[in-house]
Amino acid sequence: MNKILVLGCAGQIGSDLTLELRKIHGNSNVYASDIRQADKDIMESGPFEMLNVLEVNKVAEVVKKHGITQIYHLAAILSGNAEKKPLPSWDINMKGLLDILEMVKELKVKRLFWPSSIAVFGPSTPVKNTPQQCIMDPNTVYGISKLAGERWIAYYRKRYGVDTRSVRYPGLISYKTEAGGGTTDYAVEIYYEAIKKGTYQCFLEKDTYLPMMFMPDAIKATIQLMETDANKLSIDDSYNVGGMSFCPDDVFKAIKKEMPDFTITYQPDFRQAIANSWPQSIDDSIAQRDWGLNYQYDLDAMTKVMLKEIKKKF
Repeated sequence: MNKILVLGCAGQIGSDLTLELRKIHGNSNVYASDIRQADKDIMESGPFEMLNVLEVNKVAEVVKKHGITQIYHLAAILSGNAEKKPLPSWDINMKGLLDILEMVKELKVKRLFWPSSIAVFGPSTPVKNTPQQCIMDPNTVYGISKLAGERWIAYYRKRYGVDTRSVRYPGLISYKTEAGGGTTDYAVEIYYEAIKKGTYQCFLEKDTYLPMMFMPDAIKATIQLMETDANKLSIDDSYNVGGMSFCPDDVFKAIKKEMPDFTITYQPDFRQAIANSWPQSIDDSIAQRDWGLNYQYDLDAMTKVMLKEIKKKF
């Protein structure tokens, strides 16, 4: 039986992933942790530990105490916020990973998941149908840390036999948690603002195409990868996952189908330059081949769910 620790359970991915893992493995076998308390459904459905990934000795104590066999290391500062505070973000994103990798090696934790991102790509990367292996020249703190992280997990996998798993997430969209400082966060904000105000001012230009995934598809893909036999995996660093590709104008039109009075304006900020350096679509055929990656939601199906669930909140 797996005993699982989720580091960063209060974030956008962790809040959904923790609950799904508890459904699969049992509430008492999935330990949630963060530097702050998580949502009520996480706090009340299973064990919680207050942990800071930069205090790796305390993380190790929890791992040993509960016999943890799998770790999902999700704690990070996202792209937009990382540009505002580069050095602290580097420490959390990079030192946090290295400390956890070393701990996993020493304590012989069976499996580690760490998320990478499309931020590893850069201005020289092919922007359409971006391949698994290509030029990567990220120009953001977040992207640099993710690319370095990919090399480190591949190193620990080859050098020490640590079973590391990773995907390069595109923009992730969820109704459970509001935007958290990422470049793709317009695709979360726009739904909340549609419900709250009936209008939205977008920080990207209307025709900025980026790859995106609805959170249920992202959670399914993450767990699929973690449950795949190691001998089926051909990628040592991080798998491309693509989801769907759309621009702000596409989301606006999808919302107008459900809310005809919805309006939008555009005022691009510093995140436009970040978005311009990222792919517009992703080739994830290797993930499809190796561990059966597939998707359930397109933009219209996602929009219906997002609007329905956010309306319940308000």
